[in-house]
Amino acid sequence: MLATVTNLVRGALMGVAEVIPGVSGGTVALIVGIYETLINAIANVVLSLRQLVGLGTGKASARASATTFRGLPWRTLIPVAIGMVIALVLGARFLEPLLEEHPVQMRALFFGLVLAGVYVPAHMVIRTSPGAWPAKDLAVGAVAAIFLFWLTGVPPANIGDPNPLVIVLAAAVAICALVLPGVSGSFLLLSIGMYETTISAVNDRDFGYIALFGLGAVVGLGSFVTLLRWLLAHRARITLVIITGLMVGSLRALWPWQSEDRDLLAPAADISMVLVLFAAGILAVAGLILIERRLGISEEQTDFD
Repeated sequence: MLATVTNLVRGALMGVAEVIPGVSGGTVALIVGIYETLINAIANVVLSLRQLVGLGTGKASARASATTFRGLPWRTLIPVAIGMVIALVLGARFLEPLLEEHPVQMRALFFGLVLAGVYVPAHMVIRTSPGAWPAKDLAVGAVAAIFLFWLTGVPPANIGDPNPLVIVLAAAVAICALVLPGVSGSFLLLSIGMYETTISAVNDRDFGYIALFGLGAVVGLGSFVTLLRWLLAHRARITLVIITGLMVGSLRALWPWQSEDRDLLAPAADISMVLVLFAAGILAVAGLILIERRLGISEEQTDFD
């Protein structure tokens, strides 16, 4: 029962993250200790579908597909999925007003969350090969951080009435953020001008738009997660270094004081509440990490095979 409730909360936190521009669902999955389980599960779903239609094997294999499908960790995945869907729907409805009315305070909270969360992949890098980060790793991480720092500074756009192909392609790109820590799906949608349209479609129950978006998400996620799983299995250290750098670079999007065009501004007066929320974000992540370790309910592993 405890594990089920925990996984519901994990899914809910990931769902909330996907609604907030600048916060990555993959980052939250990493922080709450379910990242590797999700990567393996999604990759195995893709494998099961390929086995079913005979891709890569030369013939259909329903039995192999069913075996792979049954082997998925459903007791973890089902509550995570339920929590995520509920949080996505409620988040789109209730978080938007908070983000609009209190943008500085909300960004301060999530800045603290993501900053503290950088510890997770950085520590995983050390676990793959004990010892301090060498200069090569620091350089690669810095390049990743600089790239995302630049990307998150691109002014937002807006596409009011996208055609179906654009919806599918946008979803395919944005969904990759679900499994790539540091990159926010909502932020990518903002950058290409699809965020407001997508949120409105969810709130208005525009099932045609949602179906097209879902199709793109399935295609994008299925393609990207297979590559990511291979990288984590065969190039784990450098992949985790890049993930760490991306998370550091993503902090630019969460700097509390910025203009509508994403220009960074100096701290304004009366920053006491901002500092309180920033500290609360750090403490929340520290608490999650501590709970995971104390209760032994983390799904975190180092084997992606």
